[in-house]
Amino acid sequence: MTIKVLIADDQALVRSGFRMILEARDDLEVVGEAFDGAHAIRLVEQTRPDVVLMDVRMPGLDGVAATAQLTGRPGAPRVIILTTYDLDEALYAALRAGASGFLLKDVRPADLVEAIRIVARGDALLAPSATRRLLDRFAAIDATPPAAHGALEQLTEREREVLMLLARGAANAEIAERLVVTEATVKTHVSSILRKLGVRDRVQAVVLAYDLGLVRPRPSS
Repeated sequence: MTIKVLIADDQALVRSGFRMILEARDDLEVVGEAFDGAHAIRLVEQTRPDVVLMDVRMPGLDGVAATAQLTGRPGAPRVIILTTYDLDEALYAALRAGASGFLLKDVRPADLVEAIRIVARGDALLAPSATRRLLDRFAAIDATPPAAHGALEQLTEREREVLMLLARGAANAEIAERLVVTEATVKTHVSSILRKLGVRDRVQAVVLAYDLGLVRPRPSS
């Protein structure tokens, strides 16, 4: 199956570079290039991509606002945020708005391609170290008190354990080893967590765990 990709970046050179990388793969098709968030939204409606590569900082409607508008719609594409710096308040806002992950603009071509394939099949692009550092730095912004979110109370004790480990950057295999269960069991717990919290992937579950205070930011060193 061909994965349809839309590239949104205000720099033409960046767009053309990503296009060259992606069009060299048989399973990827670039269906459009957008120069800002508003243009990206229009092209998404026209081309129905599976994945949008979205620059976080663009003139006019930026990547954060565009992501929020896109991910709130039925049948929304997956959004991968493109950024120059991995510790960026706008990037954190984009993850909270519904992005499925982020990549630095100097990403290796092979990693870019694999990231698109990962989110296209419904998984989240959760790079543990970078995502955890990002959340640790910005999680206190507009954080909601734990008692304010009833969905958290629906989680079992084991599901809370799994969510806390996810928020600390653990992969399924690491969680399985820590809890002495199979990876299949971990996947079942993760699916239940996503359903109960009303989020669509691991990134959104982790962001929510920080926002609700289930996991606290680490002290600055």
